[in-house]
Amino acid sequence: MNAQNNISNLAKLINERSGGKPVDMGLILGSGLSGLVDLIENAVAVPYDELPGFPHAGVSGHSPNLVIGTMEGVNVAVFGGRSHYYEHGKADAMRVPLEVLKALGAKAVCVTNSAGSLREDLPPGSQMLITDHLNLSGTSPLIGEPGDARFVDMVDCYDPKLVAAARRGAEEIGIDLKDGVYAWLSGPAFETSAEIRMLKTLGADTVGMSTVPEVILARFLGLKVVGFSNVTNMAAGMSATAITHAQTKEWAAKSADQFQALIKAFLRQI
Repeated sequence: MNAQNNISNLAKLINERSGGKPVDMGLILGSGLSGLVDLIENAVAVPYDELPGFPHAGVSGHSPNLVIGTMEGVNVAVFGGRSHYYEHGKADAMRVPLEVLKALGAKAVCVTNSAGSLREDLPPGSQMLITDHLNLSGTSPLIGEPGDARFVDMVDCYDPKLVAAARRGAEEIGIDLKDGVYAWLSGPAFETSAEIRMLKTLGADTVGMSTVPEVILARFLGLKVVGFSNVTNMAAGMSATAITHAQTKEWAAKSADQFQALIKAFLRQI
């Protein structure tokens, strides 16, 4: 079976499970943010392990299900977990899910992550609207892709109209949503204090181990992108508190209500 037939078959399977529910936008949830699926109306969940080529999310704080339904009047397909580069060394691990998302009819994807902050005005519990990113991993999900389509224009890769909608949504509910640049490093070790000083010099505002490969793939596939960081810790050297994944999950849970309200407000704006 060739890759395109596999994508078509997966989309058909999902449509059979969901009763052919339409999909306008995909949402990829970061660590500790899977509670957002509880807000989906008329939800139909399909486990990743029933979808060949989908990742088996191997990180705690992720829920490996694709959930189809409606949120704030928008038809959504929500990925409760993602695959990370540090799990297997494959930057294109989310390619099949994103190709399936497009095959289901989606025109856009909202990417979210739990991230470390490099700014004092972005403390744990706050959210940041991603307006650009730094790929400092040394890799790309398009390495090995044949043809000229691999040379993807990444200017305005975070769609200006969707960014504007996110700002309006935050204003509607009174959240002080800061703009910023997200830096992707491969992980799984957290950054050193020296690396954080370097990232500050380069203009990063948050840092994490995901998201950027999905944004590159989405733009390659012609999907529009909007992105949010949910801040769960101050970056290395900026706090006396040791950085752990448990801390990530703890702060993601603490800020879950505000984060969910932000996503809902954004969806109302589109």
